[in-house]
Amino acid sequence: FETLTEAGIFGIFGPTGSGKSTILDGITLALYGKLSRNSSNYINVNEEKASVVYEFVIAGAEEKTYQVSREFKRNKNEGINQGKCQLLELRPEGALVLADKTTEVTNACEEIIGLGLTDFTRTVVLPQGKFSDFLKLDGKPRRDMLERLFNLSKYGDDLANRLKSERISGVEK
Repeated sequence: FETLTEAGIFGIFGPTGSGKSTILDGITLALYGKLSRNSSNYINVNEEKASVVYEFVIAGAEEKTYQVSREFKRNKNEGINQGKCQLLELRPEGALVLADKTTEVTNACEEIIGLGLTDFTRTVVLPQGKFSDFLKLDGKPRRDMLERLFNLSKYGDDLANRLKSERISGVEK
């Protein structure tokens, strides 16, 4: 994807069955340990386990590279259990382990990216047929999602605190 992302935004196009969703499912499985559609049908029927490794870069004040890996194993009840998982920050001097437990890896990925699974799939993945759901959000759900996406909660909290302080000082006068 490095070549694709050099120009900025890009799209993944292809006919039905060409693997577009499989790429996005792999990214979602790596970051969140599950798929947005709650499917557990992502291990090849001829295999008992699967693994995914995803490397991504977050550019802000400084650029950081991360690698997340997860293993999945089919259990006897046709469900899937997560095995080993790990989140690394890849640094020039060597890899730093940020988390190595399922919940910790998921929470750390959410914090790094700034999106939980639902917001990630609504804004990054937008599964087939879900674009209209994204557009139809209104009221509090839309406000909450935009606040999370653009990290606006600090501004809302600051404004609420200033209004509260002015109201209290107005009462004291």
